[in-house]
Amino acid sequence: MSKLIAGNWKMNGSLAANQALVEAIATGLAAAGPTKCAVALCAPALYLDQISRQIKALAQQNIAGAAIDLGAQDISVHASGAYTGEVSGAMLKEFGVRYAIVGHSERRQYHGESDAVVSLKAKAALAHGITPIVCVGETLEQREAGKTEEVVKRQLAAVIHDNGHCISEIVVAYEPVWAIGTGKTATPEMAQAVHAVLRAQLKAATAHPERVKILYGGSMNAANAAELLAQGDIDGGLIGGASLKAPDFLKIIAAAQ
Repeated sequence: MSKLIAGNWKMNGSLAANQALVEAIATGLAAAGPTKCAVALCAPALYLDQISRQIKALAQQNIAGAAIDLGAQDISVHASGAYTGEVSGAMLKEFGVRYAIVGHSERRQYHGESDAVVSLKAKAALAHGITPIVCVGETLEQREAGKTEEVVKRQLAAVIHDNGHCISEIVVAYEPVWAIGTGKTATPEMAQAVHAVLRAQLKAATAHPERVKILYGGSMNAANAAELLAQGDIDGGLIGGASLKAPDFLKIIAAAQ
């Protein structure tokens, strides 16, 4: 299975910074030659139009723009209506969005998103031909209580329950909450153990589990990417801070080849 490296810019960026970052990534990809690895950039909604246009322009110049897919950081469960501040799947699709992150731990923590809401967001994405990157993960308290497997299986089960007929079309991202933005990472063995649990759960839920990529999203960086990506059930990374630095992001992509 080819790897997927998705950058999650979170609430970062500016018109000038985005322009420079995307150009540097595309130029680096072009210099490295053909890639077997899928690459996505998940930007704040305000910048999706800018980045979509830039990717197309780079592709026309044969500067690897076509190798970069566009991702959103969220999606509404609603199709349209009186939902101030929400962005629908149809809107995202108009800007060429290929992926949408759903259930990121920061959305769960700061916006109170439940497993049920995350499941509905995944459903909304799939309905518009957008691949949801479904995030699951445990807090430090839950890990220390021995509840890691229970938590991640519960979170994924909610999405499977509502989307069982097309669950093979999703991407899963395991993000141990205690390792996000803290500089801490699970050891490769710790990450692999949880990925194996998720893989087994997917095998029981779909006839095509081999289609589902499971990404690691716990502070993967240029220094630890190769060791993490060498694990049997780690199919890529959901990259936070390192995705804002073109040289680091390119090193992670190279490690995924």
